[in-house]
Amino acid sequence: MVPYMVPLDMSRINKLVAKMRINPRDWRIGKLKIVADTLNITYDQHGTSHVIFKTKAGKRLSVPAHKPIKPIYIKEFLNFIDGLEGDNE
Repeated sequence: MVPYMVPLDMSRINKLVAKMRINPRDWRIGKLKIVADTLNITYDQHGTSHVIFKTKAGKRLSVPAHKPIKPIYIKEFLNFIDGLEGDNE
């Protein structure tokens, strides 16, 4: 977790995710990290240009940290967090 990023409550996260679904353009990696922190998804970025998000079930997603993130990676991230609901069952 990045110390200057405070996880938001679920209502704000739901609004943020809804905005990502409506417009997957022009997002930054910091917003994805905020969503990941709130949903208990860990991530690593050890001196590389990619952030790797990891679930407790072992699923991984690599997202380039370039500004802005391409829409395809936002869509993959949304599919990744949607898959968390199936892992909890």
